[in-house]
Amino acid sequence: MMNGGRGGIGSRMGDEEEIGTKFVDTGNHTPRSKFGNMMHSDPNLSATAAAIPRDEVFGYRNSSASLTGPASFDPNRMSCEGSPMTMSPWNQTGGGSNFPWSFEENLPQNGLIGSLVREEGHIYSLAATKDLLYTGSDSKNIRVWKNLKEFSGFKSSSGLVKAIIIAGEKIFTGHQDGKIRVWKVIPKNPTIHKRSGTLPTLKEILKSSIRPSAYVQVRNRSALWIKHCDAISCLTLSEDKTLLYSASWDRTFKVWRISDSRCLESINAHDDAVNSVVASLEGLVFTGSADGTVKVWKREQQGKTTKHSPVQTLLKQESAVTSLAVNTSGSVVYCGSSDGMVNYWECEKQLSHGGVLKGHKLAVLCLAAAGNLVFSGSADKTICVWRRDGKLHACISVLTGHTGPVKCLAVEVDHEKSKDGDQRWVVYSGSLDKSVKVWSVAEMAPDMYQMAMMQQQQQYQQHIGSDADSLQSDESSRAGKNRGK
Repeated sequence: MMNGGRGGIGSRMGDEEEIGTKFVDTGNHTPRSKFGNMMHSDPNLSATAAAIPRDEVFGYRNSSASLTGPASFDPNRMSCEGSPMTMSPWNQTGGGSNFPWSFEENLPQNGLIGSLVREEGHIYSLAATKDLLYTGSDSKNIRVWKNLKEFSGFKSSSGLVKAIIIAGEKIFTGHQDGKIRVWKVIPKNPTIHKRSGTLPTLKEILKSSIRPSAYVQVRNRSALWIKHCDAISCLTLSEDKTLLYSASWDRTFKVWRISDSRCLESINAHDDAVNSVVASLEGLVFTGSADGTVKVWKREQQGKTTKHSPVQTLLKQESAVTSLAVNTSGSVVYCGSSDGMVNYWECEKQLSHGGVLKGHKLAVLCLAAAGNLVFSGSADKTICVWRRDGKLHACISVLTGHTGPVKCLAVEVDHEKSKDGDQRWVVYSGSLDKSVKVWSVAEMAPDMYQMAMMQQQQQYQQHIGSDADSLQSDESSRAGKNRGK
């Protein structure tokens, strides 16, 4: 996997075998990476990484964002400026602090419900629906869990399961080999899942293969435009659940009509691997890439043809874009990067940069939004829980417990515990430590949130005061010594 990519800190021998977000390319492929963040579990590590345990090899390059027109942003601007969360030691990405800062002490009952462990592979994908959880790993198995117990499972011959999404009665899985599998549940026996097809369908492949116009050039070779030529990195649904979007390391995203499994369009979106795609309201689609950009696309219906046109580039930076998320109302778009930052944009009349959330020491690998909360999973093994109030965000909790990078997240409403004024969520986190953890997270009523913020403000002021007194004492001491000389 590692070879020849700019900014890489390790090397890979043999065939490409990826277990994380695409950071670098190898072999005879075109170099992809502009940065140093990466992760893998191969024993053939370079001398630089030899002393670091497997699954914990990470490079680090700071963001160097550039202005991009109307949606440009000030890299020095941060969310909740002036709030204790912005100024807190946890919010500083460099240098560190000896000041003990605990968010969880002030929060109501945010914690671990349980762990799902099956020693068969790193967890790369999650999908939750009602009382079922689907998990995908590099073992080629898709496991189904119910009430924290294994309920069912099925196996694909299509390689590492990098993405899972549920659309009504259909389950779509995206794989390392570039294929999308379609599964359905047997109504008479819900524990049995049967493969009902592959995207693109064999019929469509045969139909296209006889037309010269159906071929495109991909990395110096000819390929059908309806097929992905590299790993599937992400799957998402349109807001009306009629279209499926697939993102790939082949630098494209494709649009599929769910009703007949037909590929409607293939868009050459980026100059490097497309790591994430997410659809929002009003036909907007967002893509994030290893080339460091976030792009906006608009879906339009032209007669019987579906067409996606580029609208805007939200971000240009050196660090790879690793994940995207849009809140339920479509008013905020979040972007996680390999430098540990989460940028976000607010959509009013147009998309404008709202700020940067700084809570991780290593790459942000996954994002999920629910209600007023945003969850960011990272290579630093933690999950930050951010709460949005108007235009401000604050980290209200940090979920710890994984022993490997957090690769995927899924969130569902906790119907049993949610009450008036106290919305609660069940959060699922999949990790390269081969486990899935299940968390209960409260959105917090406004008065409880304000109380937590006030407590943190007081702690911060006390910390600043003690530092100032210490600094003044040190300066007085040095002045006395100088006068003595």
